[in-house]
Amino acid sequence: MITYDQLFIGGEWATPSSDQQLDIVSPHDQSVLGRAAQALPADVDRAVAAARRAFDEGPWPETPPAGRIAVVRRLTELREQHADEIAALISSENGSALWFTKAGQPGLGRQAAAYLKAAEEFGWEQTLEPSDPASPFRSVVRREPIGVVAAVIPWNSPFSAALAKIIPALLAGNTVVLKVSPENSLSMNFLARLLEKTGLPEGVVSVLPADRGTSEHLVRHADVDKVAFTGSTRAGRRIAALAGDQLKRVSLELGGKSAAVVLPDADLDAVVAGLKFGSLLNNGESCIAQTRILAPRSRYEEVVRALADLVESLPVGAPDDDKTFIGPMVRRDQQQRVLDYIRTGIKEGARLVTGGPHVPAGLEKGFYVTPTLFADVDNSMRIAQEEIFGPVLVVIAYDDEDDAVRIANDSEFGLSGGVWSADEDRAMAVARRIRSGTVTVNGAPIGFDGPFGGFKASGLGREYGAVGLGTYTEYKTVTVKA
Repeated sequence: MITYDQLFIGGEWATPSSDQQLDIVSPHDQSVLGRAAQALPADVDRAVAAARRAFDEGPWPETPPAGRIAVVRRLTELREQHADEIAALISSENGSALWFTKAGQPGLGRQAAAYLKAAEEFGWEQTLEPSDPASPFRSVVRREPIGVVAAVIPWNSPFSAALAKIIPALLAGNTVVLKVSPENSLSMNFLARLLEKTGLPEGVVSVLPADRGTSEHLVRHADVDKVAFTGSTRAGRRIAALAGDQLKRVSLELGGKSAAVVLPDADLDAVVAGLKFGSLLNNGESCIAQTRILAPRSRYEEVVRALADLVESLPVGAPDDDKTFIGPMVRRDQQQRVLDYIRTGIKEGARLVTGGPHVPAGLEKGFYVTPTLFADVDNSMRIAQEEIFGPVLVVIAYDDEDDAVRIANDSEFGLSGGVWSADEDRAMAVARRIRSGTVTVNGAPIGFDGPFGGFKASGLGREYGAVGLGTYTEYKTVTVKA
């Protein structure tokens, strides 16, 4: 039993405004893993006030980039020292299979390294020569921190989402209030313990587990200068409206319903091996999961059979079992949501190839879903248009490349996607036509040096690398005599 009866506010463990605590329950068997204090609006007020003072009066915004880089390097080192412990904590809270949380740890290192490289090379202050040689003035362009950042993250991949916001915000000189999901209270309080050891000045970072009502209080807070959010499109729209009313800076990484376009010349064995991870990572609870599989009519049944063999082969079970590939959904309501979508697909007339709206035998105590594959799916069906966030794949037939691109783009989302072909140039040509923030070719992993984010209803702004770092800065131009 892990217990956190205090909240990490402004770099210190503080008594919460209420004795309200939440039992953190295992998605596998509903046993109680731990108990943690939950923040209320009064705690948000304290955290924002600390962040405001630290930004307006403290040394952090004026700390040279090299000093801020050193602190983030220390945080990265601390996380790497505790990688196995972090992976186990996330797996126990979320139901994420241990293979996934362990595999994600080196990725966190690469994510941090890309931000650190960007910070070292960033144009914090640049002098522009006048376009008119006769001008007696020149411009000095500075990149300065925005102020107090409210970072709001979901439960499905908490360390990745938290560090994708905390690291660039700190590197830019901002102060941060991180609002995390109640389900992640144990792992995110562990992150707070790491932050405590980095040498950050007082007030710079707070970590608050809290519900949606408290989250909205944070977003609305008059002393918050920027909101950085990862989560559902519905919540993103609400945050964008609130931020727009106050003209806060905002960046949103939202939902997806990504398409994997299998071209006729693709190596099907490679496709299936790649989609095992690209479509079903983290139990399918991933915004970048490629859950719409677009297959040419000439190979349609071949693709369906191969994917059915894959889906049926995936071991489902306890997340801490090394043999498990698919663990439980994070909560009972999420499990029921996914099961309802499977029932919807059947009602819509899609062909249920394998799986279905039932819990795997022997796992009824947990929040499990049987991995499911639908064929004969029309792209207008709800199971093809809406983000299910579970281990459910749909296979859609297309006539030619133009048709494939049309179907891939026939979505309100545009976060990720993939193209598979024996001809890389052909795959690249299709990838260029897909309206999505990230497209992978033949299963290549998403990198951290380039920007990551979505088109359309998948969000605003970008994360990772130099572009992601820049979203936590404001431009200031100072004109001086040449």
